[in-house]
Amino acid sequence: MVEKTGRPGYLQIADDLREQIRGGSLAPGTPLPSTAQLAEQYDASLSVVKMAVGILRNEGLVIGQQGKGVFVRDTDQAPAADLAGEVTELRSAVRDLAERLARVEKQLATSTTHRSGRSSR
Repeated sequence: MVEKTGRPGYLQIADDLREQIRGGSLAPGTPLPSTAQLAEQYDASLSVVKMAVGILRNEGLVIGQQGKGVFVRDTDQAPAADLAGEVTELRSAVRDLAERLARVEKQLATSTTHRSGRSSR
Protein backbone atom coordinates (compact mmCIF):
# COMPACT_ATOMS: atom_id res chain seq x y z
CA MET A 1 0.00 0.00 0.00
CA VAL A 2 1.25 3.43 -0.90
CA GLU A 3 1.73 5.50 2.23
CA LYS A 4 1.06 9.22 2.53
CA THR A 5 4.63 10.18 3.37
CA GLY A 6 5.10 12.98 0.87
CA ARG A 7 7.19 10.65 -1.30
CA PRO A 8 5.46 10.03 -4.63
CA GLY A 9 3.56 6.76 -4.81
CA TYR A 10 5.30 5.58 -7.96
CA LEU A 11 8.67 5.84 -6.19
CA GLN A 12 7.35 3.90 -3.20
CA ILE A 13 6.06 1.15 -5.49
CA ALA A 14 9.32 1.05 -7.46
CA ASP A 15 11.28 0.83 -4.19
CA ASP A 16 9.15 -2.06 -2.95
CA LEU A 17 9.37 -4.00 -6.22
CA ARG A 18 13.11 -3.32 -6.41
CA GLU A 19 13.53 -4.74 -2.89
CA GLN A 20 11.54 -7.84 -3.88
CA ILE A 21 13.74 -8.33 -6.95
CA ARG A 22 17.00 -7.82 -5.09
CA GLY A 23 15.77 -9.88 -2.15
CA GLY A 24 14.92 -12.81 -4.41
CA SER A 25 11.18 -12.98 -3.81
CA LEU A 26 10.80 -11.93 -7.45
CA ALA A 27 13.36 -14.18 -9.13
CA PRO A 28 14.82 -13.69 -12.62
CA GLY A 29 12.31 -14.75 -15.27
CA THR A 30 9.37 -14.26 -12.91
CA PRO A 31 6.55 -12.16 -14.36
CA LEU A 32 5.47 -9.11 -12.43
CA PRO A 33 1.79 -9.08 -11.54
CA SER A 34 -0.32 -7.25 -14.11
CA THR A 35 -0.67 -3.47 -13.90
CA ALA A 36 -4.23 -3.92 -12.65
CA GLN A 37 -3.10 -6.38 -9.97
CA LEU A 38 -0.31 -4.06 -8.82
CA ALA A 39 -2.71 -1.11 -8.76
CA GLU A 40 -5.05 -3.10 -6.51
CA GLN A 41 -2.20 -4.40 -4.34
CA TYR A 42 -0.76 -0.92 -3.77
CA ASP A 43 -4.12 0.88 -3.83
CA ALA A 44 -2.82 3.15 -6.58
CA SER A 45 -3.91 4.24 -10.03
CA LEU A 46 -2.82 2.42 -13.18
CA SER A 47 -0.73 5.41 -14.27
CA VAL A 48 1.17 5.44 -10.96
CA VAL A 49 1.93 1.73 -11.32
CA LYS A 50 3.03 2.19 -14.94
CA MET A 51 5.46 4.93 -13.87
CA ALA A 52 6.89 2.64 -11.17
CA VAL A 53 7.40 -0.20 -13.64
CA GLY A 54 8.93 2.30 -16.08
CA ILE A 55 11.55 3.18 -13.50
CA LEU A 56 12.44 -0.49 -13.08
CA ARG A 57 12.68 -0.85 -16.86
CA ASN A 58 15.04 2.13 -17.05
CA GLU A 59 17.16 0.58 -14.32
CA GLY A 60 17.33 -2.66 -16.30
CA LEU A 61 15.68 -4.71 -13.56
CA VAL A 62 12.67 -5.76 -15.63
CA ILE A 63 11.98 -6.22 -19.30
CA GLY A 64 8.69 -6.08 -21.14
CA GLN A 65 7.68 -8.67 -23.70
CA GLN A 66 4.96 -7.51 -26.04
CA GLY A 67 1.73 -9.37 -25.36
CA LYS A 68 3.25 -11.45 -22.56
CA GLY A 69 3.96 -9.05 -19.70
CA VAL A 70 6.86 -7.64 -17.74
CA PHE A 71 9.49 -10.03 -16.39
CA VAL A 72 12.29 -9.76 -13.87
CA ARG A 73 15.48 -9.56 -15.84
CA ASP A 74 18.37 -11.89 -15.13
CA THR A 75 20.99 -9.74 -13.41
CA ASP A 76 23.63 -11.23 -15.69
CA GLN A 77 21.70 -9.78 -18.64
CA ALA A 78 21.06 -6.40 -17.02
CA PRO A 79 23.12 -3.61 -18.52
CA ALA A 80 25.90 -2.34 -16.30
CA ALA A 81 24.90 1.01 -14.91
CA ASP A 82 27.30 3.79 -15.69
CA LEU A 83 26.45 5.60 -12.49
CA ALA A 84 29.24 8.17 -12.73
CA GLY A 85 28.21 9.02 -16.28
CA GLU A 86 24.57 9.33 -15.29
CA VAL A 87 25.42 11.59 -12.35
CA THR A 88 27.54 13.81 -14.59
CA GLU A 89 24.73 13.99 -17.13
CA LEU A 90 22.17 14.83 -14.43
CA ARG A 91 24.39 17.53 -12.96
CA SER A 92 24.80 19.08 -16.39
CA ALA A 93 21.04 19.01 -16.97
CA VAL A 94 20.35 20.58 -13.56
CA ARG A 95 22.95 23.29 -14.20
CA ASP A 96 21.38 24.03 -17.59
CA LEU A 97 17.89 24.18 -16.06
CA ALA A 98 19.11 26.46 -13.26
CA GLU A 99 20.62 28.86 -15.80
CA ARG A 100 17.44 28.85 -17.89
CA LEU A 101 15.31 29.43 -14.80
CA ALA A 102 17.51 32.33 -13.74
CA ARG A 103 17.05 33.95 -17.18
CA VAL A 104 13.26 33.49 -17.02
CA GLU A 105 13.11 34.91 -13.50
CA LYS A 106 15.20 37.90 -14.59
CA GLN A 107 12.92 38.53 -17.57
CA LEU A 108 9.86 38.19 -15.35
CA ALA A 109 11.27 40.62 -12.79
CA THR A 110 12.11 43.12 -15.54
CA SER A 111 8.66 42.74 -17.06
CA THR A 112 6.96 43.21 -13.70
CA THR A 113 9.07 46.30 -12.93
CA HIS A 114 8.16 47.91 -16.25
CA ARG A 115 4.46 47.24 -15.71
CA SER A 116 4.38 48.59 -12.16
CA GLY A 117 6.10 51.78 -13.36
CA ARG A 118 3.29 52.56 -15.79
CA SER A 119 0.61 54.96 -14.78
CA SER A 120 -3.04 54.01 -15.14
CA ARG A 121 -5.06 56.05 -17.56
